[in-house]
Amino acid sequence: MDKLAFIREETDTLRESNLLISIRTMESPADAWMVVDGRRVLNFCTNNYLGLANDPRLKEAAKAAVDAWGVGPAAVRSIAGTQGLHLELERRLAAFKRVEDALYVQSGFCANQAAIPPLVGKEDVIFSDRLNHASIIDGCRLSGAKIVVYEHCDVADAEAKIAENLPKYRRGLLVTDGVFSMDGDIAPLDGLTAVADRYGVMTMVDDAHGEGVLGQGGRGIVDHFGLHGVCDVEIGTLSKAFGVVGGVIAGKKAIVDFIRQKARPFLFSSATTPADTAACLAAVDLLEGSEALVRKL
Repeated sequence: MDKLAFIREETDTLRESNLLISIRTMESPADAWMVVDGRRVLNFCTNNYLGLANDPRLKEAAKAAVDAWGVGPAAVRSIAGTQGLHLELERRLAAFKRVEDALYVQSGFCANQAAIPPLVGKEDVIFSDRLNHASIIDGCRLSGAKIVVYEHCDVADAEAKIAENLPKYRRGLLVTDGVFSMDGDIAPLDGLTAVADRYGVMTMVDDAHGEGVLGQGGRGIVDHFGLHGVCDVEIGTLSKAFGVVGGVIAGKKAIVDFIRQKARPFLFSSATTPADTAACLAAVDLLEGSEALVRKL
């Protein structure tokens, strides 16, 4: 019996359907013009919205951090992996996003997996936009909560789903992307938070594509709608407009502190490197110092 036959059959099906992923090789840094598979091309498909991924100021910060802190913490954050750089970045990100606290994790994908399961479980319900990112979907599944999908960016449908389903469960969480990655449309966060507040439902927004794009100086969708202190949890990434890597969970201190105690990606995966952390700090410096790049975008 060929125990791997299913792999070959599925791969053949993907190839015949023109769905087989072909991995391109980047032969130069992420920038407006790049060398890809030997050709110089104009880049329209990275998330380097502000051009910071190859910015000399971020590169210098990363190099200096390696000299001062080494190449890696060699531990998880909860044992011996939390360096002063991590805490400084968390303070700066909280101040930048105008929230009480922030937690820096390994990626935006990890941030959603870290934040959702501590907040809801098998006795609870999640209200999720139909077009939410895969990391949100996976975080919801990991929680074990009932997932109720509402129609894309439809406040009325979200309210109808909450009214129908919330009484059956212990508590609820409404989760949406901020800027949706495929179409670039913006969630009606003002309407969604108003509905959630009426029903006592927690709110969470994944602002991965909104940071550096929306709000004053790129502070994101919560700032764009003036909802500071209203939205309970903001998820972000440092790998898009910030040009580096890592994720952030930001919001009310009680929530972020609770996630520090419960989030498995934070507790059981090694801390982000000093070079990455320092480069993220340099990106925050740039965005706090000038709105020019965001205005240009």
